[in-house]
Parts: sequence; C-alpha cells; structure tokens
Amino acid sequence: MKIPPPVSPPHSYPPPFPPPLEDDFSYYYTFFQDAAPSLPSSPAPPEMPPARRRRTDESEPGRRKKKKRTLARIITSLAALEGQEESDRRESEDDLSLLRANHDRKSATMLDYYSRLQDHYSDLEDADSLRAAQVRTATSAAAASAVAEGMAEGGGAAQQQQQQQQRRLWVKDRSRAWWDQCSHPDFPDAEFRRSFRMGRGTFDMICEALGAAVAKEDTMLRAAIPVQQRVAVCIWRLATGEPLRLVSKRFGLGISTCHKLVLEVCSAIRNVLMPRFLQWPDSAAAAAIKVRFESIAGIPDVLGSMYTTHIPIIAPKISVAAYYNRRHTERNQKTSYSITVQGVIDPDGVFTDVCIGWPGSMPDDQVLENSALYHRAEEKGMLRNSWIVGNSGHPLLDWVLVPYTHQNLTWTQHAFNEKIGEVQRIAREAFARLKGRWSCLQKRTEVKLQDLPVVLGACCVLHNICEIRKEAMEPELKFELVDDEMVPENSLRSVSSMQARDNIAHNLLHRGLAGTKFF
Repeated sequence: MKIPPPVSPPHSYPPPFPPPLEDDFSYYYTFFQDAAPSLPSSPAPPEMPPARRRRTDESEPGRRKKKKRTLARIITSLAALEGQEESDRRESEDDLSLLRANHDRKSATMLDYYSRLQDHYSDLEDADSLRAAQVRTATSAAAASAVAEGMAEGGGAAQQQQQQQQRRLWVKDRSRAWWDQCSHPDFPDAEFRRSFRMGRGTFDMICEALGAAVAKEDTMLRAAIPVQQRVAVCIWRLATGEPLRLVSKRFGLGISTCHKLVLEVCSAIRNVLMPRFLQWPDSAAAAAIKVRFESIAGIPDVLGSMYTTHIPIIAPKISVAAYYNRRHTERNQKTSYSITVQGVIDPDGVFTDVCIGWPGSMPDDQVLENSALYHRAEEKGMLRNSWIVGNSGHPLLDWVLVPYTHQNLTWTQHAFNEKIGEVQRIAREAFARLKGRWSCLQKRTEVKLQDLPVVLGACCVLHNICEIRKEAMEPELKFELVDDEMVPENSLRSVSSMQARDNIAHNLLHRGLAGTKFF
C-alpha cells in the first residue's frame, strides 16, 4: 500500500527574529503562541472511556497556560544568565586591565631603582679606586721620603715609619674600643669580673703564667697580639659561650684568629697551669681532706666526692650512635649528643682528678672503668684505705663508696644514704658552678670533637683557680644541674666492700652521727 507524502498545512511561518530589546520578552511569547497551531497534527488518540476523555478535554486549557508560563520562565532565566555573564566579563576585563597597569608601574619603578642602585655602586667603586690610588701614591711618597731621610741621616726611625705606613696594606682595620676600655686600669673591677668571671688580679696572674707559652713576636707585616688580649679572647669565649663572630667584633680580630687563639690558650692552660692547679693530693693533703670530709658527714677516710656530667655537642660525623644520649633525648624531646666529664672534688669544690671525652651513651660505671683513676686504684693500689664517694650510678668497690639502692631500706641504711648525699652535694654544687661560670659548657659548641677535651680541661683548671682564689660568682650565673643516674647492672662487685659499708652505716647510727642516737 502506497502511503502519500505528508502535506504541509497552508500556514506560513513567521518572519525571522527581529533584534530583541533588553528585558522585552513579548516577541518570544507571541512567536510561540502563533507557532503552536501551525505544528503538524498528531495522530488521534485511541478511544477512551467517555468519563476519562471528558476529564482530559476539560483540563486542556489549564495545561496550555502552564506550558506558556514554563516557557516564559525559561526564557527569562536565559536572558538573566546572559546579562550576568556579560557583566562578569566586563568586570574581569576591568580587573585585568588594572592588574596590567599596576604590574607595568611596578616594573618601571623597580627598573628605575635598580638603575639608580647600579649608579650608586659604580660611584662607590670609583671612589674606592680613587682612594686606593691616593693611598698608594701617599705610601710610595712617604716610603721614598723615608728612604731618602734614612740614607741622609743613617737612622732607623724612617724605616720604622715606612713599616707602619705599609701595615695598612696587610691588616684590616677593626674597632678595638671595647677591649681597650676593659684593659684600662680605670675600668671598674665589678664590670671586669662580670665579663671574665674573675677579678683583675686573677686575670693578671694567669697572663703572667702563660706569657712565655702564648707570646708571639712582631713581624715585618704586622704587630703581634698582646698576651693579655690573647688570654682575654679565650676566657671571654669560655665564659660567655658567644659565637666566634661576636667575639671577633668584641676584640677587633678576625674570626679565624679568635678560633686559633682559643685553642692555643687552652692548650697552654693544660700544659702550664694544669700541673699546678689540678693534681692528685699528696699524703699530707690527703690526710687533711679526710679530716674535713669526716667533719662534714662523719664518714672516715673519704678522699673525694665523684660525679659525672654530660656536655652537649653537635652530632659527630663518625660513631654517631656512641655519642647519642638517650636519657637527655627522652627528657628534652630533642635529639641529644654528648660527651662525659668525670671529676673527683675535694671539700673546697676543687677538682683533684678529671676524666674527659668518653661518649655520652656510656653509663657512669663504664666511664669510671675506662678512667685513669680506676687503673691507678685497681692496678697500683693508690687508694688503699681510702674512699671515693660516688652516686647510685657507680658500682660499690673496695675504694668506691655508694648509697644503698635496693628497696625497703632499714633506718640504718637510710641514715647512711643521707650522709652519702651530703658528700655528693659537694660534687654536684662544684659541677653546677663549673657550668654556671663557663657558659660554653651549657650548649653545643663550635669546637671540633677532637679539640673539645682540651677546652673542657681548660675550663676545669680555670674553675680550680677561681675556687682557690675565692672568686665570687654572680647570683645570675647560678646553674641547675640535671643529670640522670642509672643503677648499673652489677652494682655490688666486692663482698668486703659490702661489709665495710654496713659497718660504716652501723657506726654512724650508734655514734649519734646519723641524726639520732641509739639507746
């Protein structure tokens, strides 16, 4: 069956859209209203029950009105979006043009500033070149005149003047006003003591003792640094712990020169002053020390109080794990590396023996076993019939007396521990004054690990000098000593020492030296 082609209805479409005016949608509404009847007719719907068809016919006008309202809202939304987009585009173009203008203005300003800066530095270079040329000309003229006068008069004054004129070419001029003020005789002694941790008399004594070891001679190029200034650089550096660049500004010297002076003076202190001011007591001095300790705590034959502290360092390049301090790291929540300083102190707070440089991971008992004191006592028997009082981190030996560390102490043992604590307090206070007086021991230093034992030994010697000469310490320099003590795994290594400790504790209690009397 042949289907005839569809015939278009005899209705002409509306003319092309005229240009719509802004916010005028009447044309679109008329267009859709006129175009609706011209659309091709749809096939007839199937027959439906009369009631349903009647309900559909009745709702047809309402549906048309609803479609018209929907189309009107869509067109209105499209027009509003188009207007908003046009407004946003105009605003973005304005912002972009403003940013470009600001960028061009800043670029021009920076280029102008840079060109002026280049001109300024060029002028400075020209002025420096001119000044250098004038100095060379003046120096040459002065040298020529000095040579001429020397040849005419045959004296050496002209040659010395020539050397002084040539010195400007070799030495950089730095301000030494601060050191000149400190070294002046009218400088207050209190300020001098606050700066160098000692009085002027003690400082002069150290300079006189180290003069032959640290003095240098003048050369053709420059004059030698005086002995007093050399010693002052070292002591100031140890006392304040300031970085070398600040020490350089204080004394008007180069940074490398200050570093070299610190190591030279510390080596001279170790070689010259340590044999005089840090030595093991002889028999007469040992007897006097035992009497004084017995008067303090009631414990006989005590020759010294021993303590071990840690000095923070920068992480070394080799054997890092050996210098890692786990206890300080856990307490400070910061990775810490350290080396140990073990010292034996007399009743006056003066060091009689030091052991410096063992890694910070070693406990106190291992540091003691690797010290020269241990070998002298165990192999040579130098501490026979004498006691060195340690803390709970040291083992109980025939010559090392330590407190009881087990639980459930008896009254006798508790009283003994109190007396041991009185002796230990002397060592702790001495180490606290050592770190408080020489602030370089409180923080990580710039000194290399291989040079650090020399510096620490110099600090101990200077501490002894100040203690012997009764140099007062400023209250603001007080330092709180914090060191962890760990009980060694094998703290009891001698049966005879255990019996001797029990006898001492018994005698302290029954002689009324433990704070009470036994009835």
